Amino acid sequence: MGLLDVAPFNPPEYPSGAQFYICDVRDKSTLDTVVRSFHPDAIIHAAAALPLSSRTGIFTTNVDGTRNVIEAGRRYGVGRVVYVSSTAVYGIPRKHPIGETDRLQGVGPYGESKILAERACEEFRKLGYTVPVIRPKTFIGPARLGVFAILYDWVYSGARIPILGRGTNRYQLLDVRDLCQAVELLTVWDATAVNNTFNVGAERFSTVREDLGGLCEAARTGARPLPIPALPAQMTLALLEKMLLSPLYKWVYLTADKDSFVSVVRLKEATGWSAQFSNQDALIDSYRWYVAHQDECAEAGMGVTHRVAWDQKVLGALKAVLSLGTRADAHKGLAS
Repeated sequence: MGLLDVAPFNPPEYPSGAQFYICDVRDKSTLDTVVRSFHPDAIIHAAAALPLSSRTGIFTTNVDGTRNVIEAGRRYGVGRVVYVSSTAVYGIPRKHPIGETDRLQGVGPYGESKILAERACEEFRKLGYTVPVIRPKTFIGPARLGVFAILYDWVYSGARIPILGRGTNRYQLLDVRDLCQAVELLTVWDATAVNNTFNVGAERFSTVREDLGGLCEAARTGARPLPIPALPAQMTLALLEKMLLSPLYKWVYLTADKDSFVSVVRLKEATGWSAQFSNQDALIDSYRWYVAHQDECAEAGMGVTHRVAWDQKVLGALKAVLSLGTRADAHKGLAS
């Protein structure tokens, strides 16, 4: 197995024998050298610039970088390239569950860039190359922090957790283990069956208030959901984002009070995949990892990677206001 990233690797985190390459997918020359020398059976392309990156960085990485990866795979005889896209391509839909053929309308540069990257994948399919595309819901798991580290920090602190609206909307998540199983199937399944675009998400999920309440109950810190009016909160968050005082970007706060779930029928029928973990399973297991590794979860500041906690900025002050004042040495254990 070979791994390519712009960030340094921690070899003990990976299987024995893994080979590591430091490379930016926008660097065509180095990328070609890596693919030619390693010559994999399949490439899983998950590299992306996240929403808080610069607009230029997002488009050059997500669109040009995707084209570079697929071109390198095709040029050097790699059997297929699996592209990890995002359900952000659907924007803020009114119809649920969302199907793969529904209208695409990205919110902000990130969503727009993912749509353009998918179009590049379709171009290569027309040339006869196998390029499965998978659109995961927001996925969480060990070392998958980013914006979720803010939630986990608030839960750990025993704070009331603001939720936009009444929390009666259904917001589907995805456990990273279920995502990995889906991606693995797309790398080995019959090329004709999987040379398509697939949604993937948890099959068991409830309302935001119920799923978040389940996490709070398991954490036993006194944290609990706090419904707040959606529109004033969204207007405030938009202003804070514009002033660079909040790490929450447009797509996050505009969809937080709305239903958001996809159909996974196409993936199940094509590969036999099924989700093993519910929203609450994913949230609780990810929170457990956060608690066990809290000392390692320093804030990164810019929100450009999911592997570290994002700087809460003004939200950190809000957390202090909403904290229940639990003692720092209080029991923060999870329900067994």
